[in-house]
Amino acid sequence: MGLIEQIRAAGVVGQGGAGFPTDRKLDCRAEIFIVNGIECEPLLRTDRHLMETRAADIVRTAEAIREHLGAKRAVIALKAHYTAACAALEKAVRGTETELYRSDAFYPAGDEQNLVYRVTGRVVPTGGIPLDVGAVVSNAGTVCAVCDAMAGRPVTDKLVTVGGAVRTPVTLACPVGTPLAALAERAGGAEGDCLWIVGGPLMGRITEDLEEPVTKTTGGLLAIPRGHMLAAKKTPSPRDAVLARAVCCQCSRCTQLCPRNALGLNVQPHKAMRALASGNQALLGDVNGIFSCCDCGVCTYFACDFGLKPSQAMAAAKEQLRRRALKPVKEVRFAPDPGADLKRLPTARLLQRLDLARWDREAPLGGSVDCGRVRIPLKMHIGAPDRPLVAVGARVSKGQPIAAPETGSMGAVIHASIDGTVTAVTEREIEIRR
Repeated sequence: MGLIEQIRAAGVVGQGGAGFPTDRKLDCRAEIFIVNGIECEPLLRTDRHLMETRAADIVRTAEAIREHLGAKRAVIALKAHYTAACAALEKAVRGTETELYRSDAFYPAGDEQNLVYRVTGRVVPTGGIPLDVGAVVSNAGTVCAVCDAMAGRPVTDKLVTVGGAVRTPVTLACPVGTPLAALAERAGGAEGDCLWIVGGPLMGRITEDLEEPVTKTTGGLLAIPRGHMLAAKKTPSPRDAVLARAVCCQCSRCTQLCPRNALGLNVQPHKAMRALASGNQALLGDVNGIFSCCDCGVCTYFACDFGLKPSQAMAAAKEQLRRRALKPVKEVRFAPDPGADLKRLPTARLLQRLDLARWDREAPLGGSVDCGRVRIPLKMHIGAPDRPLVAVGARVSKGQPIAAPETGSMGAVIHASIDGTVTAVTEREIEIRR
């Protein structure tokens, strides 16, 4: 079985959040393969722990993927202050052709397009992917999953950091489908009345449903006090448009600090605010730049001194363009900003601005979560939900395929994450009890 077939059989998808089927991504030729271990979001620790504990696996797999792609270079990117991970990888790359790229601690250093530019000097065009400039990028967790796939082990578990306002921050390995409540319990629960963020503090989403299951792309679960400013910034309000009309002075600071705009992609959140305030979408300016917004939230969480939410205006504008069936034109409008390094946002400064520094604590590996019931979603990837392969009452073993994509559709095989009996099959999920 070749590498692509091994990855497909194991159900590997991008674990950085997008969920793109990895067999599709790697079925190509490229000039450079980049392992993204920068872990863009603050407070999370999953990739750091993987690079500390599985450095040899990551290097060996990066070499195998480089050879498969026919690439000249393989580069593992991580932050320079990940001392233990850097030491482990420095040892692992000795005698190999794999390189290390050590990034400063700024946000969003792990943004795929910014990372490609830092490593290669090339800008991925609006509407494009790294392959357009000869690069393929995979998250460190995804590379570990590919390593497991090469050994015949499918994706059944996910490493998740539980942090924020919890009593004991911890990073846990848990079966896919584990309820978030089990992770919160292992972290000692929240300190006070809290909301929960699935993912990182900036690009993650709020949930109050801790029965929600862990998926192949879940990287973090963070507790945030209900009255915290971050919760307010993440929650849309009918007042947002009113405040935009009353307060936004079109200073364009949001645009000036936009990391994608600095690449020359003409991302202009201040014009999205102008359109929101006036109710006139014709004032959006260059609509092509809307598609290059990566939803990092720098404009909302740091740039705007008035507490407005340009990133939400950008997201709404992007959705309206999609409803009109408009598609981006592949282009890089301008040369990268020569002063881009002076506009980079230090992570420590961002944490202070958002009152998150108090929760920037170690979240050590805490073993695995033993769960007697899992609810495994049939859609944990880009594409349509999978088709179940099992029925209620079936006995299944951990690692057994239980759902697969429809023929010809985008998707990834799903496997049982525990031994047990199938107790429910719906159009959304499969439940298994031990």
